[in-house]
Amino acid sequence: MKIVVVGGSGLIGRQVTADLLRMGHGAVPASPSTGVNAYTGEGLARVLTGAEVVVDVSNAPSFADTAVLDFFERSGRNIIAAERQAGVKHHVALSIVGTDRLQGNGYFRAKVAQERLIKAAGIPYTIVRATQFFEFVATISEASVAGDRLLVPDANLQPIAASDVASALADVAVAPPANATVEIAGPERLPFREFVAKRAAASGDGRAVSADRTALYFGTPLEVGSLVPANDGAARIGRTRFDAWLAEL
Repeated sequence: MKIVVVGGSGLIGRQVTADLLRMGHGAVPASPSTGVNAYTGEGLARVLTGAEVVVDVSNAPSFADTAVLDFFERSGRNIIAAERQAGVKHHVALSIVGTDRLQGNGYFRAKVAQERLIKAAGIPYTIVRATQFFEFVATISEASVAGDRLLVPDANLQPIAASDVASALADVAVAPPANATVEIAGPERLPFREFVAKRAAASGDGRAVSADRTALYFGTPLEVGSLVPANDGAARIGRTRFDAWLAEL
């Protein structure tokens, strides 16, 4: 089965493509480096010819509010139009757990807009919402500097390894469309502070990590459950534990 991975040169896209190839499918990575640009539409019709499934893991080059919204809306429309022309039978998209609960941030608003386009397109789909990647915890730490300490929201986190995200996307891609949103998360749900403290310690950063109810997450306030699956019993849980992942850095 031919499966096109839009954003196939990125962190998740490379691993999804590799997983699908190991499963025996004709996975084709599509990105500007392969002559495919979802934002402009360049190369989409060519690469989608004969494809049954599209996995969209593309990401915006700029996270500025206007730019990121424009990227996901324009890219989404271009991909959907090319899918209709090619007769694609399943559109799989990667999104974020809690994105509709975090509308104080332009990136999350843009992901909601992308999801709306997918649902309204009339093409069978599955939206996979993932929690934060283990690989992203370092970026969170860097954004949490407050003087001589790291200040994070007083909320829970349930991050997941990028390799487990890719595995889940590959499984979804070869399964029938759910025409729904599914959630994936890591195996451990702990206070935000604990994950940031572990990641900081692993990088040799000895600064204290504090939690505060007023601390913002990339400009938006959090509730305790904002970043974790709404229905934990229904979420797919990754296999990789955070400590094991840290040990391999």
